[in-house]
Amino acid sequence: MAKGKKSVFFCQNCGHEEAKWLGQCPACGEWNTFVEEKIGSGVTKGISASARSVRESVRGAEAVPLNSVSADDNTRCGTGIRELDRVLGGGIVPGSLVLVGGDPGIGKSTLLLQLCQKLAEDKKILYISGEESQAQIRLRANRMGDFPPGLLLLCETNLDIIRGVIEKERPELVIIDSIQTMYSEEISSAPGSVSQVRESTNLFMQLAKGLCITIFIVGHVTKEGTVAGPRVLEHMVDTVLYFEGDRHASYRILRAVKNRFGSTNEIGVFEMQQTGLVEVENPSEYMLSGRPENASGSVVTCSMEGTRPILIEIQALVCQSNFGMPRRTAAGTDYNRVNLLMAVLEKRLGMALGSYDAYVNIAGGIRMNEPAIDLGIVMAVASSFRNRPVDEKTLVFGEVGLSGEVRAVNMPEQRVAEAKKLGFETCILPEVSLKMVKGIRGIRLIGVKNIGDAVKII
Repeated sequence: MAKGKKSVFFCQNCGHEEAKWLGQCPACGEWNTFVEEKIGSGVTKGISASARSVRESVRGAEAVPLNSVSADDNTRCGTGIRELDRVLGGGIVPGSLVLVGGDPGIGKSTLLLQLCQKLAEDKKILYISGEESQAQIRLRANRMGDFPPGLLLLCETNLDIIRGVIEKERPELVIIDSIQTMYSEEISSAPGSVSQVRESTNLFMQLAKGLCITIFIVGHVTKEGTVAGPRVLEHMVDTVLYFEGDRHASYRILRAVKNRFGSTNEIGVFEMQQTGLVEVENPSEYMLSGRPENASGSVVTCSMEGTRPILIEIQALVCQSNFGMPRRTAAGTDYNRVNLLMAVLEKRLGMALGSYDAYVNIAGGIRMNEPAIDLGIVMAVASSFRNRPVDEKTLVFGEVGLSGEVRAVNMPEQRVAEAKKLGFETCILPEVSLKMVKGIRGIRLIGVKNIGDAVKII
């Protein structure tokens, strides 16, 4: 190894540093997460200079009482994309650092380019790309229509050059596409390594807070679906957004897994079209399109995503098994939860499901794990097993316990109101929730105490 260089080992999960490789990280307890990084002497010099700078500036630092700090929610800036505003908690907070992750080709760059198109009318925006040339970005932008002159392009990966351009132009919004392509000359490791990603994110965090600039960072994901690089990357940013969905399907779901300025329960639904991403203002109607009529094993239930009720179709197919070990498959919901609910059906209602294959699917490819869909899964499995269809104008929701009881869920009035709006005539819900929805007229309400009462209806 060249003189002046040394190797250190970083934990990819938490960023913990060790002088030698370890099988288990002593900080977070994860196994096989340490990777080797070569660190040159330039980094040590930079750290020493930074330490001297901090010691000099700390003399002028002053602590202030919390009550004397002014904060106003009206400083948020709307993006012009309602679904994105919903996920962000009402709009963009100036000086925030937002990380956007997702599978390749899912639409991350497309969404951020549309964001630039909406805001460039009256704001100065800098789009920095380390993966595409200016001509390639222009070709992608031509599909979306005209762009205002307030959008500036920079194709660069050197952090020193990028910092100089940001400090010179002073934009109000910066897009970094992507963080894994950025590098600092002071660090000898390759772009995308733990050291480079951590250094790059730290620089953009300082620029965002120091200059009050909102910065959106695009992050690649690993095969497990998490953002590539050290886990500390997600701890440093203010907001983490994930783009979900099948790249071969037309719909996309934007979900916040961390948000210092809003809720993490909201989702945004988009549809990929030739001109870009289009907002889906009524996801329930979109998810229920193409429903079969008078088919057994098909039940509509309601799940809450934040404050938004979403109606989804649960499909179940139960058929005689040709092998000694019956097969169970769950798509869009928790596999273990499906097995549990089938065991409840077999024990409490005497359904001999032990010799039957069972396939449960949430139509549309959306994934839901809320306990309120339990009763919908039970009704769909029972409907397919007995080959009796559930009325297509009936909505079902409720949590199911191990003794077969149907328990209350939150926000039943919003769920019933959404069902009424979409033309449903009957709603099967927990009996303890009836008193909360008595004020809603125009829809028949049936309260059930246990799964036996619910299954009798079909």
